[in-house]
Amino acid sequence: MDSINKEQPEDNFKNLEGAEAWAKAKEIAEDAKTCFFCSDIKTGLPFSARPMSFQKFDDNGNIWFLSAVDSHKNEEVKEDPLVQLLFQASAHAGFLSLYGTTVTTADKQKIEELWNPLVKTWFTEGKDDPRIRVIKFSPTQGYYWDNKHGAAIAFVKMAAGAVLGKTFDDSIEGKLEPTEEEDINS
Repeated sequence: MDSINKEQPEDNFKNLEGAEAWAKAKEIAEDAKTCFFCSDIKTGLPFSARPMSFQKFDDNGNIWFLSAVDSHKNEEVKEDPLVQLLFQASAHAGFLSLYGTTVTTADKQKIEELWNPLVKTWFTEGKDDPRIRVIKFSPTQGYYWDNKHGAAIAFVKMAAGAVLGKTFDDSIEGKLEPTEEEDINS
């Protein structure tokens, strides 16, 4: 496939599987620090979206949140556990869309593990606040858009392309999927 100006062959698609996929997702998510947590996903209707910070992105690809039991989000994921998370790490790179399932628990040990003093803003009784719930998001698929060589090189290529009127595309994108033998919900 030719690029926008027919001067550069496109080499900007790379699908990732298994550990490589979730490592890329973790890299982008940790750069972004927050996401839009989208629930109540139904075809043809607006979905519910709210910005959220996650507490942990583990090595199995699971993303952990702390949430209030009485929130709209918790009611929605109780009825339908399918969720989409949308991340943006910067203005020009580090975009990530993850789709998967959620499980909500009141596991005190997990709350202790995930607790951060800043979370007390929402849970005024601290770690023992009876409203705290843990949401475990397990991705089943995703898609990313990023730079091949980092933001600095991408910027230099973009600036040079603008000056010379040529395309020096440094973008990369692709699907993120578990391998067939991988149990992503572990």
